[in-house]
Amino acid sequence: MIAVRKARPADAIAIGAVHVAVWRSTYPGILPDAFLARLSVSRQAAYYDAAIRGGTGVFVALASGDDVPQGSGPRIIGFATAGTARTDPAEGPVLGEGEVETLYVLDDWRDLGVGRRLMGAAAAHLGDHGCRSCFLWVLRDNPSRWFYERLGGRSSAEKTVEVGGQSVIQTAFVWDPIERLIAASPKAS
Repeated sequence: MIAVRKARPADAIAIGAVHVAVWRSTYPGILPDAFLARLSVSRQAAYYDAAIRGGTGVFVALASGDDVPQGSGPRIIGFATAGTARTDPAEGPVLGEGEVETLYVLDDWRDLGVGRRLMGAAAAHLGDHGCRSCFLWVLRDNPSRWFYERLGGRSSAEKTVEVGGQSVIQTAFVWDPIERLIAASPKAS
């Protein structure tokens, strides 16, 4: 069984581990190997602990029951974060009122609807906080970027950012109105 719920501070270490695992499996050949090797679960956990305690919308997907080995408890297999847009008007047009900052799902759990459910939880959170539109940035070379188009996101902007000492291009996907994303994503349970 897979369930989605709001994250708790105790989830931060597992969230950090998912973050590192997904970056290491998704970005070889896109980001420098040395940068990926230096990723730290503890640093990521501290970041997400602060986000959870600071009120950012952080949601986790948990697998349990027949979906995990006998005797193990629920396991965090993915997460999403969302909040008010971090856009600086000096950097370009404002793309939306809310921003889905992250969406990461472990490789073995992709194509099972986990990402859709996490996006639904993030979009509902943003809508509940008065956001009428939302967007997210994804590396242009990320092989999973087409997922956002399948959810109705409209490619609206590109920008170059530096990650691990390397310039990479990001693409922004926008949902305006936000109801387009909410309707495309099943409800979290």
